[in-house]
Amino acid sequence: MQTIQHGYRGLSLLVNLNWDRLLYLGTLAAALGCGALIGGMVH
Repeated sequence: MQTIQHGYRGLSLLVNLNWDRLLYLGTLAAALGCGALIGGMVH
């Protein structure tokens, strides 16, 4: 049980440290998807 708790804490720390990067990647993916959708409509 302690191993699971330590692993969860480590994963939580990684997510907290890299949250801005994950948000950046999500925003970039959404922008590319919207661009492709609009480009498909225009073409």
